Amino acid sequence: MVNESLEEWLYRIHTTGETNERPRSLTISQRLNIVIDVAMALDYLHHHCETRIVHCDLKPSNILLNEDMIAHVGDFGLVRFLPKAAENSS
Repeated sequence: MVNESLEEWLYRIHTTGETNERPRSLTISQRLNIVIDVAMALDYLHHHCETRIVHCDLKPSNILLNEDMIAHVGDFGLVRFLPKAAENSS
């Protein structure tokens, strides 16, 4: 993705020139929008898919940001599918 991962924005140093280094920063509005995007993605996976999906590896490096800073959940390598029997038991 164009803006890399959330990890890059939270923990990496961004070089603006040969000598100027500054941490990348997100505004409070951008942070809130990222949290909302991730929450909506998880809500979709947990409640609106035909088979419920649990990501199992949600971390900043697996949250990708597009050119508009819209967050997308990626890396589904450890995903778990909840069987129908687990959906109906409580």
